[in-house]
Amino acid sequence: MKRSLTLLALALAGSAQAATLTVWTHFNDAAEVAWLNTQVKIYTRISGNTVKLVNVPLDKIVDQFLKTAKQSAGPDVIVTLPQDRIGQLAKAGVIEPMDAYVTRTRRGEVDQTTVRALTVGGKLYGLPMFAESVALVYNKKLVPAAPITWTDFLKAAKKNTNASAGRYGFLTDLSNAYMNYGFFSAYGSYVFGDASGTLDIHDIGLNNSGASKALALMNDLRFKDRLVPAGMTGDKVKAAFLSGKAAMIVTGPWDMGDIKKAGINYGIAAFPTPPGATGKWSPFVGVQGVVLNAYGTQKPAAAAFAEGLVTSVAQLSFNQAGGRIPVNLGVRVRLSSNPIVAGFGRVISTGTPMPNIPEMGQVWGPWSSAVDTSVQKPDQNYAGLLNTAVKTMQKTIK
Repeated sequence: MKRSLTLLALALAGSAQAATLTVWTHFNDAAEVAWLNTQVKIYTRISGNTVKLVNVPLDKIVDQFLKTAKQSAGPDVIVTLPQDRIGQLAKAGVIEPMDAYVTRTRRGEVDQTTVRALTVGGKLYGLPMFAESVALVYNKKLVPAAPITWTDFLKAAKKNTNASAGRYGFLTDLSNAYMNYGFFSAYGSYVFGDASGTLDIHDIGLNNSGASKALALMNDLRFKDRLVPAGMTGDKVKAAFLSGKAAMIVTGPWDMGDIKKAGINYGIAAFPTPPGATGKWSPFVGVQGVVLNAYGTQKPAAAAFAEGLVTSVAQLSFNQAGGRIPVNLGVRVRLSSNPIVAGFGRVISTGTPMPNIPEMGQVWGPWSSAVDTSVQKPDQNYAGLLNTAVKTMQKTIK
């Protein structure tokens, strides 16, 4: 709070009259919009500044920002942007590095996985506000406790599998690269090498030996262990779990509302470490943060407003409004009795930030194709599939 007041004092001292901030947001959930309006009122009451909220759809916000950032029509603040667009905007020079506005104390309050997600070239380009990842979600009626080891997992999965009766111990969309990245990371595979906070686009690790082991494991889940049948999409996985026909699935916070409505007594945990893996299962983490316009003329005031949205008090009330997973570690402790926050919070802390640079766009297609092909029949040439995919990436990444 002291830091926020300091920034507000700087904002007021930096101009002869109160500032007027334009804030873009894509929030459309009524509770989250109400929360943001409340934060605006608090900021206005303390600072004397005026805030104009403008709703811009998420799928249009980046393009509109790129067109208007350097003009007076652009926003001072955006609430919020996903980290997969941060690299593009940082490269374009239209978002402001936040390092000068954030103390070490404030950084230390936040899950460091989320800080890395919004860091490009060693600079922090946004204040993390909420995060998400996938996790192992299980029905406690069928699996009383989360499996700790891979042996535990297979035992519980096979015990609850009776394909002829339409019952499954474990389901996931094996053809989905994003959903299954945790297996890749566990075996030492990665998308881009990380050199002290800078992603190396010429170091692609999706065709190393660990990546082949990940595909082999996923193939085994279908053909050797006979757990995940062909044609199992994300929608089918969710439907099976909601109807009580699947004991364990991989999904994210976006499905928890429906799972709660279904009355399922659920648990959330990290996936057990796969056999022979060199590391732990570490899924992709997606983060959304508050960013500033690099061409804004009211940066201290804008930074003060942005920081006010990520204080512990604001993080707690934001979770209560829309159920988002907070990034503030102290707030997670206060919400430790909330199984969604506690479960996904633990996984996010040990997760891997999804690459935030534009070159990731050249990765998804070839990688997804290799993953999909690898689970269509048993015992494939996984190295060959991955080498072909990476060569395609390298041709398009300059």
